[in-house]
Amino acid sequence: MSYQQLKVWQEGMTLAVMCYQMTKMFPKEEMYGMTSQIRRAGASIPANIAEGYGRESRGDYIRFLQIAQGSLKELETHLILAQRVNLTDPKTVQPVLGQCTTVGKMLRALIRSLQEKGREGVGR
Repeated sequence: MSYQQLKVWQEGMTLAVMCYQMTKMFPKEEMYGMTSQIRRAGASIPANIAEGYGRESRGDYIRFLQIAQGSLKELETHLILAQRVNLTDPKTVQPVLGQCTTVGKMLRALIRSLQEKGREGVGR
C-alpha cells in the first residue's frame, strides 16, 4: 500500500488545496505574511504524513504524525486569526476549519492505533 492510499493523507491533501484556494482571495500585501503561513502549514500536514509513512520504524511514523498534528493546530490558529483581522469571513473559513477537525480526528485515531500495535508485542 502507498501513503497516497491512506484516507488521512487524502483528506490532508484536500485540506491543503482548500488553504490554497481560500488564500487566493487574500490581499497581495499578505503574500509573504498570512497567505504564506496558511499555505505552508496546510501543505505540511500531508507532507509529514507521507514522510512518516516512508520511515523505517513505527516510532518515527508516529513522530511525523504528531508533527502533522502540530501543523494542523498551527493552521487552525492562522485561520482563526485571518478571520479575526478580517482577511476572510466566517462562511469562507468554517469549511476549512471543519476539514481541520476531520483530519485531526483521523490523525489521532491513526496514532492511537499505531501506539496500540506497538504495545501488543511487549511481554509476549
